[in-house]
Amino acid sequence: MEMTTVSRTKAREVFQNITANIARVMQGQNEATRKLLAALASGGHVLLEDYPGTGKTTLAKVLARSIDARFKRVQFTPDLLPSDILGVAIFNQREQEFQFHEGPVFTNILLADEINRASPRTQSALLEAMGEGQVSVDGERRNLADLFFVIATQNPVEFRGTYPLPEAQMDRFAMQFTLGYVQPAEEVAILTAQSNNHPLDELKPCATLADVLELKHAAQNIRVSDELKRYTVDLVAATRKAAGVQLGASPRASIALMKAAQALALFDGQEFVSPEQIQELAVSVMAHRIVMEPQARFSGQSARGVVEDVLKKTKVPA
Repeated sequence: MEMTTVSRTKAREVFQNITANIARVMQGQNEATRKLLAALASGGHVLLEDYPGTGKTTLAKVLARSIDARFKRVQFTPDLLPSDILGVAIFNQREQEFQFHEGPVFTNILLADEINRASPRTQSALLEAMGEGQVSVDGERRNLADLFFVIATQNPVEFRGTYPLPEAQMDRFAMQFTLGYVQPAEEVAILTAQSNNHPLDELKPCATLADVLELKHAAQNIRVSDELKRYTVDLVAATRKAAGVQLGASPRASIALMKAAQALALFDGQEFVSPEQIQELAVSVMAHRIVMEPQARFSGQSARGVVEDVLKKTKVPA
């Protein structure tokens, strides 16, 4: 079905409304907000890695508060079990049957806070949910909501009590990025905004669940030329041959990069994807999927550096 200009314009308005709502609480995080909403509109999930206190949890809460949708938060700890996320079947003596009690994964927006503090067994409980929009509990398959969006936060891996996420789980995240520290003037504005109460307390929804599903549909209909599909594949494939790389980005990275670029093109008011949108997202989509050889890591090479190098060397279609 051909995307009409009206529905494209409406979808863009939804994006702008959510962005403005987030900006009321999150000072100086326009770039992070843009990437977060690109992941939301493209059906991907986001991993925020940063130091404590930079606003990762707040960003997730603000997004959930901006959309009139179900929101659940799970604080990951070493003793968290898979059933604490997925749910559990409990025997009802009166009915003489097992009744399933849904876990927090049955929601629209799930905040997985400090995901790398839980054991690998519990981390992997999210794999099927994130990859396939379903979970299997006691041999029975249960589908998740049409809008299921995971925002996971993690502290840098060298922090005490953390378990590095396995490669398969990292690959399930469409994007990984950091918020970083804001400029001093923006930090002063944060202090002023929170002098009496938290601005999050007064935030009201500015979009419905239906609006966000329409946003996703509009993003899917943005055109991507064959040349840009090839450019996307060339960028991802180049990471597999780069010096010092043990494991390059997967075909899932190509799909995530294309879909997120479609969302950015929609936000920018374009009918088709341009190379600039792919370049803007390349590091966030690819770097976290790349595994460096130990020797390359010790000599100071990074996955981010590999992607930046690939961007410089790969021919951009005219």
